[in-house]
Amino acid sequence: MTEGACEEEGHSLPERRDFFKDIYRRADGDPGQIPWAELAAKAKLNEWLMRHPGEGRTAIDIACGLGDNAEALAKAGYLTTAFDLSEHAIRWAKKRFPDSLVHYETADLFSLPQAWRGAFDLVNECYTLQSLSPDMLPETAGAVASLLRPGGALLVYARWRADGQEANGPPWPLEESRLHVFADLGLVLEDEERFKLERPGRSIPHSFAVWRKPAGG
Repeated sequence: MTEGACEEEGHSLPERRDFFKDIYRRADGDPGQIPWAELAAKAKLNEWLMRHPGEGRTAIDIACGLGDNAEALAKAGYLTTAFDLSEHAIRWAKKRFPDSLVHYETADLFSLPQAWRGAFDLVNECYTLQSLSPDMLPETAGAVASLLRPGGALLVYARWRADGQEANGPPWPLEESRLHVFADLGLVLEDEERFKLERPGRSIPHSFAVWRKPAGG
């Protein structure tokens, strides 16, 4: 991937990287300045984890932010690694959870440590796919899927929109036909729930999907 790999709505990849780094830095410890920080794990993730405890299996949380989803994975019994592009976010997560069992690390999804590739039983992806231009979706999905070991599960929590519906991102909710981008990478859709989150004056379509990498893959 080149530095100028994608531009849409004036947002190049380097600009998006800088945006995510700067927003945590400028927040200066105030979570109210982080638009996506809910200070709680996603309810759908918690529900899934109640039915699928870790029992010592490995998990990784992509773009972990302030750490709430990662902590939920660890609490459910997964040996959890979590990473974010922003070193400020990682320090903040460690400060919030000083006794955490999560291994927090600063890392770039597009330049992952070799030891992480194909290493995890569970990969959790929440809102990352839509944070970059739609032109980058195949590459982003490929980087996410590269973390899964054969037989592993991938959880994908995403906003979506009807095909052809305009999206003035960021974020860029996935077009409905692209929600299953991981099928192109050989993963098998195990379960999917479509739902809407109600916000003042709008209703936001979401998908929570479970993908499985074939054991022989």
